[in-house]
Amino acid sequence: MYRVLFPREHQILARFGEDLLLAVKRRGLTKQMICDRTGFDNKTINKVFAGDPGVAIGTYLKVMAVLGMEENFAELAAHDEVGIKLQNIKLLRGSK
Repeated sequence: MYRVLFPREHQILARFGEDLLLAVKRRGLTKQMICDRTGFDNKTINKVFAGDPGVAIGTYLKVMAVLGMEENFAELAAHDEVGIKLQNIKLLRGSK
């Protein structure tokens, strides 16, 4: 079982699932086609499009791969603005 998420985190996952569903529709695919191409059942795919936090991250990645969006997944944590700012502060303090 997964840990409880905060409401904002639920909203983010719900929007992510909706964005994936819109990507499917833009490509003229159906949920059944996504099931066939990923090997997941309809229940799992519906959970993906609902942004269910109990769905394994690999499942989301597989759906994105079918849509040709797997590179988007690879970029998710690449833009670490907070980490860069913290590092810059530390570097600036060390140069005095």
